[in-house]
Amino acid sequence: MAKSTKPTMEIFSIIADSIVIRSWQESDRPFLRTLYLHARREAWPWLDSSAWQLEDFDAATLDEEIWVAEQDGHRLGFASVWTNDNFLHNLFVDPQYQSLGVGHVLLEHVQKTFTSTGSLKCLVKNARATAFYQRHGWHIEATGNSPEGEYYLMHYRLG
Repeated sequence: MAKSTKPTMEIFSIIADSIVIRSWQESDRPFLRTLYLHARREAWPWLDSSAWQLEDFDAATLDEEIWVAEQDGHRLGFASVWTNDNFLHNLFVDPQYQSLGVGHVLLEHVQKTFTSTGSLKCLVKNARATAFYQRHGWHIEATGNSPEGEYYLMHYRLG
């Protein structure tokens, strides 16, 4: 049985080591719109997604710095940051590439861009994302309510 876990570890290191993070380009918009719609439906199955549309990406990232994770020309995910406040607004990975290190590489890149304490909001019901951020040094500071439900306000302090 131990042998069956080894290929998974090799795949993880191969993928994580070859991921490139770059600034987004307008040509990324169609793909990122689709990824944003699909990834939210996967991440938040308890929400009614019937009114969600591709253009939601445009409003959700307006005036934000957007970073794209790419490997061998394939876009794997993105993060968007409101740079004035070091606020990580979105971090989504294509569901077929989750748990392979893409989110880790994206998050590390974003954290390096912070000029002071970083912040984000994570839906309380999204336990997987909360655990992900906590593993990367983020701490729950407060809770609040949004149209999507209760959320944690999380902070990342520069060390």
